[in-house]
Amino acid sequence: MTTPLNAHVRTDQGGVAFVGAGPGDPGLLTLRAVEALREADVVVLDETVHHRMLEHAPDLVEVVDLSVDDAGVALTAAARGRRVVQAAKTGRRVVRLVEGDPFSHATGADEALACVKAGIPFEVVAGVATGTAIPVHAGVPLVAGRRRTTQIFDIGGKIDLQSCTADTLVFTGVNEQLADLAQSIIESDRVPSTPVAVVTAGSTVEQQTVVSTLDHVAAAVKAAKLEGPYVLIVGDAVGNRDSLSWFETKPLFGWRVLVPRTKEQAASLSTALRRSGAVPEEVPTISVEPPRNPQQIDKAVRGMVEGRYEWIAFTSYNALRAVKEKLVGYGLDARALSGLKVAAVGEKTAEALREWGIEPDLVPSGEQSALGLLADWPPYDEVLDPINRVFLPRADIATETLAAGLMDMGWEVDDVTAYRTVRAAPPPAKTREAIKTGKFDAVLFTSSSTVRNLVGIAGKPHANTVIACIGPATAKTAEEHGLRVDVMAPEPSAELLASALAEFGASRRMSLLEAGEPLLRPSQRRRAMSRRKSAQ
Repeated sequence: MTTPLNAHVRTDQGGVAFVGAGPGDPGLLTLRAVEALREADVVVLDETVHHRMLEHAPDLVEVVDLSVDDAGVALTAAARGRRVVQAAKTGRRVVRLVEGDPFSHATGADEALACVKAGIPFEVVAGVATGTAIPVHAGVPLVAGRRRTTQIFDIGGKIDLQSCTADTLVFTGVNEQLADLAQSIIESDRVPSTPVAVVTAGSTVEQQTVVSTLDHVAAAVKAAKLEGPYVLIVGDAVGNRDSLSWFETKPLFGWRVLVPRTKEQAASLSTALRRSGAVPEEVPTISVEPPRNPQQIDKAVRGMVEGRYEWIAFTSYNALRAVKEKLVGYGLDARALSGLKVAAVGEKTAEALREWGIEPDLVPSGEQSALGLLADWPPYDEVLDPINRVFLPRADIATETLAAGLMDMGWEVDDVTAYRTVRAAPPPAKTREAIKTGKFDAVLFTSSSTVRNLVGIAGKPHANTVIACIGPATAKTAEEHGLRVDVMAPEPSAELLASALAEFGASRRMSLLEAGEPLLRPSQRRRAMSRRKSAQ
């Protein structure tokens, strides 16, 4: 089947995909949007699109920002179209990320028409529209109970307020014109006391909502120090927010949570925190580096390939990565482990092995630790085990619990330093100040070393900051450093640690509601107490 010459379809040779980025939350991207991003050579976006969307694009993707020109002036629709065409003229795959839905965006259609004029093939990937998604996240139904009509407007287009007769009005892209817009709505025969909701950073964990009335909304937004762009919702439907606010009532909504790990290590933990409404901030406390003397690990890896070992035991993802890097350096892959029995200290390491194509022979059935691994490890049997040696690659600071336990069971162990963990450089001064003065609502510690290193490079967290620890050993280290431990995971799992903190947040929220106290985050209560003391 041939494709008509005028069909607007992206080809393998390039073209433009106008992709709806939704209202802000990267989780609301469609599957086709993610697929297009993964294939992109160039991503074109503007200031309204959340940069976390780029996590789905290749690491070396070129990013073009259409926010302003070289003089800092906002680009017109025509100028944006020219830049999109220019990016696609060399045959590259271009993704134009557009807030909300491409054809609901102020300049989306104009940019697509520029591609038509230039003969650039394109496709449109529909996105979740801002005008409907933000009311949903604010807990304002556009249709409920009786039949209700809604009109949605982008403030960048022409609006005839006299014709706005719907029960509910939604305005997107509102900025400094909020006061004038509210007054114009009143002058178009809306009652000044009509309920309104103003939402900023909608659908993200930074979302804030101010509920007021048409005649007081500008002052309310100013008092709340909200920054645009806003979505303005006008109508009696705003009254449903008290019952239907599902997003901003998440257990950790708006909590600023410090995660003392690298972005790569913290990925699953940060994702779990975002699901509970938190704003995670990763701060590396350790740096993983090769051993000072690599000869030992080189010799052990060669011995592994030559069949010297019966078992190899991975006690961390970093140990697995160190061995993989050595094998790659020798031009080998996972097949080098064939014939070996493979043990993993926990499910996270086991999953990393499976992603590499290796199904581990042994994972602890109980506690995910060296002790748990020892509890399930078979003792050496000189009849059943042709080789009595175990290759144990580990960190330079790891305990000798596993090696000693294996030797007690009759195994010979090559206990090899595969990598070193060293203290990371201190975080920026602004982050250190936030840690010490209680601007973080919680800190999650995933090991004893993260406690020691964070205190060493940034100082002790403020007394009002909630401290959450992954297990008893980490909690003990935190207490030794003078920290009060508020939350501990039921098992040593990053996801369970995030869940435990969410349960703590939900319980705390319920206690504040029952006591009739304001729903302030831990960092806000610190500031509130400071203001009360200064007023006395």
